[in-house]
Amino acid sequence: MSTALIQPSSQSRQHWVIGNWKMNPNLANAKTLAQKLAKYFAETPLNTCKTAIAPTAIHLMTIHEVLTTTHTLSPISLVAQDIAPVRHTGAFTGDISADLIQEIGAKWIIIGHSERRTIHHEDEKLIGLKLNAALDAGLGVIWCVGETLSEREAGQALQVVSAQINAHTDILTTIDPDKLIIAYEPVWAIGTGRTASPEDAQQMHASIRQLLSTIRAPLIQTSLLYGGSVKSDNAHSLAECPDIDGALVGGASLDADSFLQIAKAFDIA
Repeated sequence: MSTALIQPSSQSRQHWVIGNWKMNPNLANAKTLAQKLAKYFAETPLNTCKTAIAPTAIHLMTIHEVLTTTHTLSPISLVAQDIAPVRHTGAFTGDISADLIQEIGAKWIIIGHSERRTIHHEDEKLIGLKLNAALDAGLGVIWCVGETLSEREAGQALQVVSAQINAHTDILTTIDPDKLIIAYEPVWAIGTGRTASPEDAQQMHASIRQLLSTIRAPLIQTSLLYGGSVKSDNAHSLAECPDIDGALVGGASLDADSFLQIAKAFDIA
């Protein structure tokens, strides 16, 4: 897929660094981490990069309280890691709906993360239901796409990622662009210490941006994040790529100093 004709302005795109805490840490450490981050970003405000954190579901309410009582009006947004495929309340044991998530202060939902796709076998039908449930409730979505190692080695990376996006063109043709962030996370780089080269990551991000623009022109300005063993020592090289607008950070987001350095790397005009 050629990207030569697509020249979006990065100045009108929002930069984001989002920490996905996954099933970490315990409550006491989660509170301490959130307090430290709130203090950091209050004392060292960013200019162009927004930040968010996604704690485990049982800690969402506590972390919301930390962010709203520590250093008033913390700039850090609250993100939920998953939601039920139905929006409201009902007989769905173990599920948490978008409406319930919204009540406790979360503004965004991670949907389609590779760990949900692989470990929990979530398919595009289920991902579509979750996307619609979140958007119907007025939440923003951090929609994850990416290929496995075998798919990349077979030369199918772009084909796989394009198929994941094209499966939901009905949503993309109507979505409020301000409610959409797409995170490219090559599955082979999640939690492995391996990272896509800046060149490979940029190429995929540029292709995603072009695909989005063909679905609906305003989507060319969608914030595209890279996720896959992002650390403070590789964040700057990723941030220099013209189509990478930020990062979805895993393990490194559990260290406040590391997360701050990554956010600073993407705090660029």
